Amino acid sequence: MKNRFDLIVFDWDGTLIDSVHWITECLQQAARDCDMEVPDARLARSVIGLSLDRAMSTLFPHASKAELPPLIAAYRRYYDVKILGQSDLFDGVPQLLDDLREQGYQLAVATGKSRNGLNQALSSTGYTDWFHATRAANETASKPNPLMLLQLMEELGSPPERTLMVGDSVHDLEMANNANIGAIGVVTGANDRDELLALNPVLVLNQTSDLRELLL
Repeated sequence: MKNRFDLIVFDWDGTLIDSVHWITECLQQAARDCDMEVPDARLARSVIGLSLDRAMSTLFPHASKAELPPLIAAYRRYYDVKILGQSDLFDGVPQLLDDLREQGYQLAVATGKSRNGLNQALSSTGYTDWFHATRAANETASKPNPLMLLQLMEELGSPPERTLMVGDSVHDLEMANNANIGAIGVVTGANDRDELLALNPVLVLNQTSDLRELLL
């Protein structure tokens, strides 16, 4: 597999950074603030990776259009209280990304975060220059629509057969399937091994840093 790919596209939350528990808490607290039924942790995790608008409409399908903006605002209030930094990155991730770049791989991010959210995350971890290109959900289409992957491949000149998606959610893997590229799942975030395997990825790994043995 070491010579199979040129472009590696990573999801952010739950793949590179240990944020899923915090996102889940914020989704649940937003529901409490807005007097909505509080989703259990498994249900809340299931929408991580989608754009925030789509996540809220999926998590609260009976909410009216007027009820969704307060839910989103409440989520953002709670989420912004805690700034996730370099110490929240999964073990081995910084060295993995540094080494992948040194070996000539192109690196990209495709995330359900907004552009402002992604820029803040890159800044707070100190790695704004890690990636050759990034896409956020509010400037393209939400996962599992493949548009952000198609845009990244076009921008970086990588054909589908030379592009790999790495993510922790079924939305990541479904997006990869829709873009006709290979995908690797990691069980560090939103979905478990069986849920990821159902999307027929190349592999499912215990952690993102396990990519080292495959790509370096």
